[in-house]
Amino acid sequence: MRWPVPKGRGVSLAERVWYGDDAAARLVRLGLLPAAALWSGITAARNALYDAGVFRPDEAGLPAISIGNLSVGGTGKTPFAAWMAGELQQRGCRPAIVLRGYGDDEPEVHRRLNPGMLVIVDADRSRGVRAAASRGADVAVLDDAFQHRKARRLVDVVLLSADRWTGRARALPAGPFREGLGALRRAAQVVVTRKAAPPEAAAQLALKLSGAFPGLPVAQVHLAPSGLVDAASGEVRAISTLAGRPVLAICGVGDPAAFSAQLRAAGADVALRAFPDHHPFADADIEELAAEAREFAGRGGVAMCTLKDAVKLSPRWPSGEPGLSFVSQQVIVETGRASLDQLLETVIHARKPAAAAAG
Repeated sequence: MRWPVPKGRGVSLAERVWYGDDAAARLVRLGLLPAAALWSGITAARNALYDAGVFRPDEAGLPAISIGNLSVGGTGKTPFAAWMAGELQQRGCRPAIVLRGYGDDEPEVHRRLNPGMLVIVDADRSRGVRAAASRGADVAVLDDAFQHRKARRLVDVVLLSADRWTGRARALPAGPFREGLGALRRAAQVVVTRKAAPPEAAAQLALKLSGAFPGLPVAQVHLAPSGLVDAASGEVRAISTLAGRPVLAICGVGDPAAFSAQLRAAGADVALRAFPDHHPFADADIEELAAEAREFAGRGGVAMCTLKDAVKLSPRWPSGEPGLSFVSQQVIVETGRASLDQLLETVIHARKPAAAAAG
């Protein structure tokens, strides 16, 4: 199943080209095929140099698990990376989350999802892992590092979104894929994520991947909306309270269509205001959105966003305006829990003896 890309303000031309079914989108994709072939060739050459040992990853000093994807945004890697870090912590580890921190929202999201956990922001992931080790961490979770092969990792987990799967892995710039499906041979685990896509669509993609890569564990995870959180007070309400209400849905994420579909599934009458991924909201944006929220409140509606947007919008939301809430997400492993547990145990047992004993 394919999910529509919302049209209008904030939806990038790239997304319309990548996911559009109209003749114009197909024509543009056709014209971009030479550039896509060049991108794929450069990527393949770089990977070949790493595979041959010409390029070598840096020693980092900690066992690391990389959470990444093949495509540009929208797979749910940040909440899943946070979940994996939380699982390691529950099992006695002292994990650190290491990430580039693109857009300045992801580090704060990790701090909200795992309060008190060490979060290291460094474009050089190897240096970031070394910094984590110096501050007492015994394992590292690398957020969005599958293509960052300079940083040594023990295992790679690669996410693919059932919501955004079109049936073909088109390379940049003709499509959203940084690497083709063949790159999954480097992975220790594949995770098919779904937000609004039905479980059958995710299962179909998981089955396709299992058939194409025998022996590669494939899990299925639902990133499910679990509640509505007031961005100012932290008060939590059931998502069912949205039923029948107008909702101004504000998002600057990789998959705005899935966010909108989740709210509609809860019975909301959704008006989507989509911005590009990691959008740096300007004062004018916030003033306009607050005015729209006021109009929605007058009709008994509410303004909603994602946690990724709330960390940027909430501190600057005008006082006296209708409140802003965000949708919290719960990671639900639908299939493949045993392989994920085994992967976590692999990382845990790779800790240095002194660190393992202390943990």
